Amino acid sequence: MQRYLGRFEASAYTLLRVVLAFLYWSHGPKWLFGWFGGRPGGMTFEDLPTRFVVAGVLESVGGILLALGLFTSWVAFLACGEMAVAYFIAHIPRGGWMPIINGGEITVALCFGFLYIATRGGGPLSLDAMFGSGAGARPSGRSR
Repeated sequence: MQRYLGRFEASAYTLLRVVLAFLYWSHGPKWLFGWFGGRPGGMTFEDLPTRFVVAGVLESVGGILLALGLFTSWVAFLACGEMAVAYFIAHIPRGGWMPIINGGEITVALCFGFLYIATRGGGPLSLDAMFGSGAGARPSGRSR
């Protein structure tokens, strides 16, 4: 079974990277432009604390770069850190450490998904691999 499914490893990893990138990206335009249901509490852009503007830029630009697999390890590492900070700032005050109680499930999942991507790179189906840069050039995250 492993031998058969192993043929799909590159495609599955790319799909994981792109789906996580899309979920991450979708939060950026929400903060910056009020898309996808608007900003919480009906805030205007001028009302947003600086950290939300920074998060919106990181999520918008980082999500696109991750989906394309460009500068993947660096962007995923930054995204992982942002999600960790978001969990501590936004979710823990809502209900302690338990993500199911404080609404932080997606934040935790993205944090650890990006940690994995940061260690593995863009994978063989990425712009990193196409340009032969960094960890993205490796076929599967294993040593060269």
